[in-house]
Formats: sequence, C-alpha cells, structure tokens
Amino acid sequence: MILIKGSKIVDPKTGTERIGDVLVKDGKIAMIRKCIEVSEAEKEEELKVIRAAGMTLAPGLIDVHVHFRDPGLTYKEDIHTGAEAAKRGGYTTVVTMANTRPAADSPETVSYILEEGKKTGIHVLPAAAVSRGLKGEELTDMEALKKAGAVGFTDDGIPLMNGELVRKAMEQAARLDVPLSFHEEDPAFIRNNGINHGKVSEKLGIYGSPAVAEDSLVARDCMIALHTGASVNIQHISSANSVAMVRAAKKMGADVWAEVTPHHFTLTEDAVLEYGTLAKMNPPLRTEADRRALIEGLKDGTIDMIATDHAPHSAEEKGKPLTEAPSGIIGLETALALGITELVRTGELTIAQLMEKMSFNPACLYRLEKGWLTEGEDADLVLFDENEEWTVGDYASKSSNCPFTGWKVFGKVKYTICNGEIVYEDESAAD
Repeated sequence: MILIKGSKIVDPKTGTERIGDVLVKDGKIAMIRKCIEVSEAEKEEELKVIRAAGMTLAPGLIDVHVHFRDPGLTYKEDIHTGAEAAKRGGYTTVVTMANTRPAADSPETVSYILEEGKKTGIHVLPAAAVSRGLKGEELTDMEALKKAGAVGFTDDGIPLMNGELVRKAMEQAARLDVPLSFHEEDPAFIRNNGINHGKVSEKLGIYGSPAVAEDSLVARDCMIALHTGASVNIQHISSANSVAMVRAAKKMGADVWAEVTPHHFTLTEDAVLEYGTLAKMNPPLRTEADRRALIEGLKDGTIDMIATDHAPHSAEEKGKPLTEAPSGIIGLETALALGITELVRTGELTIAQLMEKMSFNPACLYRLEKGWLTEGEDADLVLFDENEEWTVGDYASKSSNCPFTGWKVFGKVKYTICNGEIVYEDESAAD
C-alpha cells in the first residue's frame, strides 16, 4: 500500500484541484479523502507513506506517439530504455509507432512489442501499420492486428499519398472502433525535410519544407474523416492553417483529433540556427505565428493532446550535415516540464488543462479506462513538484538528441506509479 499525503490532487476529467490524501492498495486507488489516518501497525509494516505537501498528484501521463525503435534499430533505443525514459518523465502509458524493422504490420511483431512491454512496469501499447511494409500500397489485416493487441494504426514517418487507400483504412478503422494517426507531409512540396521553408532556410541556402506540404494533407484527411466517421488523429501538428482546418472539421462534426509536441509549442525555425540538427524534425519548427496558433489551439480545444514524438537517434547520425542528418528529437523526459514552463507558468493553461492534454484526452482517443483520479480505478499516477527548477540532461534514454539539454525548466517528477507500484522515484524524493 502507498499513502500519498497532502498533495494537490488534480483530476483532468472534472477539471478540479484539491488538497488531500490518496491511498493506493492492490493496484487501485482505494481512497481519496481530505485526510486519511493510518494505524501505527500499517505504517510500520505494510504502508509506504509519501509526504507530498507542495507537490501535485495527477493521473499517469499518456503519450500517444513514441518511437522505441524495437525491433530492428535498438542501437537508438529499445522498449526497456524507452520505458525508463517514460517513467522518468511521469508516463505510465505509451503508444509505440509502427516504423520498426520489421514494421509492426504482422501479429507476430505486435505480440513481441506487447510481451516486451509487459516486462517494463508500464503500459507499452503498439500501434500497427496502416499499410503493409509502410509502402502505402496495400492495407494490413487490421482486424487480425487488433486481435493481436494493436490499439490503433499509423504509418507515422511516412505520409499516405493514396487517398483511396486512406478512405478504405478509415472505413475499416471505423468498423473496428480504433483510431488512425496520420503523418501529414506531402513530399511533392518538400526539397529538404526537417527545416521550414522560410527565412531561416533561405539564410542557410536550403529550400526546406513549406507549410503547404502539411496543410494539403490535413485538409484531405479531415474531409475523408468527416465522410467516413473514423477517429483520426493529426500527428505533430505544426502549421497555423492546419490548426484552422482541424477546428473547422470539428465544427462540421468530424471525429478529428490533433496532437502537438512540446518542441513545436516551445521553439521556432530560428532554433535551427542555434541548435543545428538537434532542431531538425518532421514536420519542421515553423514561425512564431505558427507557434502562437498552436498554443491558441491548445487553449480552445482544437488541439486535444500533447505528444512527444520521442524520436531517438545516435550522436553519429545527428552529427551529420544538416541536410543529411535524420529528423527528430527525444522528448519523454522533458515534456511535462516544458508544458509547465511554457504553458502553465505563462498563464496559457491551468495545470488541470495541461493534464487533460497529457493524460485524459489521450486515454479517450485510445478508449483506455485511464486518465482520471477516481476511487476504484487503476493506480496509474504521477507525483511532481510544479515549482522545482532543474537542468535538462542526464537522460535515461539511450539517445541524447535534444535541443533542451542545459535548459533550466520547472516541474520535476518525484514519483511515477503504475498499477499501484512505484516504477520511478527521484533521488531527491523524501518520505
């Protein structure tokens, strides 16, 4: 048993905050009260008491977009090191992308990810590929993959260019009641990916990736979603026009969701000049106007979720020239702190709204009975100090490709609890 005493309890489902105690027993939230008394016998023999005054207790974070590179690219990351990074960041559930080697397009690969995930102490849930071999030509057997344990479908990293294939995928996903997630970048408009086509790319003498590459596919898929009734997640949204299109599609009645990464709501294309390849990602960092539109989308509910797109690469790969290095950064260990630093402390979101984007809404998209604090529910929890400043670095991930290394940020995870077990405890945490 675990008794968490005196924390600020944040429930994103109800949008409430209160000071109180939470008792965890047999993997469940056994009791939530203003004050829970403990007998001396329990205190000495069975119960771990966490004195949490000044800390915030919330549902364990849920990331709908991570790359654990397993199977096939485990020199960058594997399921176990990825899970360690997740725990340190306060995550109790992650959804892995399908662009592994081999791709997660078979029941065998999906089963492997699930079985390895069960060994980590958190919930590692695989999304399977939409198309066989991620080639965008033929649909996978989505029904068999769901039966094997896939919680959704995505070809993330590769856009699906065949509109008819997309329509068929959406019809199938609607029938199976699972979400689809789409990487929206039309390569016809892109000469050098990972860098916004704008003032910075011009300064570097690189054409880059214009926003129209994203906007055009977002518009297409929002409308196909409207006509099919499928649950569609627009991944790592980066463009102001794309935000506007998602907003319009929602008003029309489409079951369209959108996620934004911390790096997209924190940085602009200017970061490429300072951080080089560590600021290269697909879709790229865009303008300040785009960044502000992303924040407005978070505030008005157009953007439902904050997802990391945790994308580990080796130092050798990121050390290549800007146009040759792979895109992507790690993000599991910094996401909560960037949300608190860039959104909560600046007055853009309340802490309850941030938790809605990082736990409740992701759970809703994936039909998970998680993301809120209610007696009798699974004890997947994160306990953190909103006001503790710390310096980014010393990663649990195998990789360190992150532009935020050395940044001072606020919001330190003290404990991550999954299924009622402490899976991460900060070295500075004290009973």
